[in-house]
Amino acid sequence: MVNIGETAPAFTLKNTQKSDVSLSDYAGKTVILAFYPGAFTGVCDKEMCAFQDNLGKLNSADATVLGISVDSPWANAEFARKYNLEFTLLSDLDRDVVQAYDAAFVGLGGIEGYVCANRVVIVVDKNGVVQHRWVAENPGVEPDYDAVVSLAASL
Repeated sequence: MVNIGETAPAFTLKNTQKSDVSLSDYAGKTVILAFYPGAFTGVCDKEMCAFQDNLGKLNSADATVLGISVDSPWANAEFARKYNLEFTLLSDLDRDVVQAYDAAFVGLGGIEGYVCANRVVIVVDKNGVVQHRWVAENPGVEPDYDAVVSLAASL
């Protein structure tokens, strides 16, 4: 598990254009890692739109959002297009990052053995240190967006 005060584990994942994106690409910026179970699934749609609605405030504070799911780059691209998401969505196809951040959820929708991301929000400061970690009790629970955005904007 990644704890507050620890260095965020490094990763490289594919974005919606199938290009590599690494956490280290955002060195010197505050980053909200927003793990979500799946594109086009009600609560996930609402969550990503809430972060989009706050993107201007985050960008003004030199902070950004990286949405991470186990969806394909193609699914994430369509998801971003449909909801006009201007932040980066990443595909953790091997579930390595989901596991490294202890953000896995098993059995979504009653599908035995299916592993996806749980709804987890991690705020990484400009030095790569975890400053906040929130894990949903179940994927239907949403984070306190105002608190997350305020914290990220203050770092």
